[in-house]
Amino acid sequence: MAVDKNTILAALAAVKSPEGVALPETGKLSDIIVTDGKVFFSITVDAALVPAWEPVRKAAETTVRAVPGVVSAMVALTGERAAGGRAPPPPAGRAVPRPPPAGAAPPPRQAAPPQAGQQPGVPGVEAIIAVASGKGGVGKSTTAVNLALGLRDLGLKVGVLDADIYGPSVPKLLAIRGKPQTIGGTRLRPMDGYGLKVMSIGFLIEEETPMIWRGPMVMSALTQMLREVEWGTLDVMVVDMPPGTGDAQLTMAQQVPLKGAVIVSTPQDLALVDARRGIAMFRRVNVPVLGIVENMSYFMCPECGSRADIFGHGGARHEAERQGVPFLGEVPLHMQIREKSDAGLPVVATDPDGPHAMIYRTIAARVRDGLVGASKPAPKIVIEA
Repeated sequence: MAVDKNTILAALAAVKSPEGVALPETGKLSDIIVTDGKVFFSITVDAALVPAWEPVRKAAETTVRAVPGVVSAMVALTGERAAGGRAPPPPAGRAVPRPPPAGAAPPPRQAAPPQAGQQPGVPGVEAIIAVASGKGGVGKSTTAVNLALGLRDLGLKVGVLDADIYGPSVPKLLAIRGKPQTIGGTRLRPMDGYGLKVMSIGFLIEEETPMIWRGPMVMSALTQMLREVEWGTLDVMVVDMPPGTGDAQLTMAQQVPLKGAVIVSTPQDLALVDARRGIAMFRRVNVPVLGIVENMSYFMCPECGSRADIFGHGGARHEAERQGVPFLGEVPLHMQIREKSDAGLPVVATDPDGPHAMIYRTIAARVRDGLVGASKPAPKIVIEA
């Protein structure tokens, strides 16, 4: 049975808001996307009302999943606060803290909120690393896929999460087609590509479908792909991050328990300026920077063998030295890498003995070593009597 937007709206009429209004009549619903039985939409309310609306979100998701023909449903609850508005009032029944009287002892200090890096992990996943860039078009996704394959070749169990919601590239880079299966109607089974466990929003929507989503809905989708997917046991999950350093990227870095980040840049100054912003963002949220990769580092003419530094050369290495982070390696601008990436035949998997696969595997070994270093406990100081 085919499912369409009107069918979903009719089912949602049975879901009531906290005030008893049918959900479609509240004006809180985003556009509803239905693709091959996969349903996506968000509910947007004032930030102060999010706790009251969470049961509504759950009811909406349960209702949609029960519609015949629906394979899976993803419902996000977005909280927005008006610009310049006051902080929301405390929940009912909770006392408002008041300053102590003059001369009174100060109240006991409350426990500090969890710091970045203390977020709950993904069950079965030992380490999550982000592959990021300050801007698009520098080969971040190609690097992420070949890095993951390089880690696989080192004997690790590896997964790939395509977190680039607005421009998912991993399905094409790995030539994965089809839709992920559901487990019990609530969890997704990741797809497989060259021995990697893979999840991407690109598996759930048509390639031409525009993702007109706000930051909170993006984060809800990413959280579900992280925590509602049967990843199994992984040594490393490589996350292909969205380009840039905006709200979605910062929130991703804050909410996901990242063990480290790999920055991808081209050699020219314009790209390096954005790479600096990426490094600064990860440092601000206490995520270790495992190093910088210089992509499109140089061009070797296949006819005459002469070298041309089209985008300059060595800029990422110098930036790594300046920032005090490891330089992971140089990847050339080469037609074979481009052609194989477009065909879903990544060089590490399909030309494992070639020079480019060796470069990516060397980068992967350095990333692995960086993860081991990042996991070492701080040294203890022993004072002998």
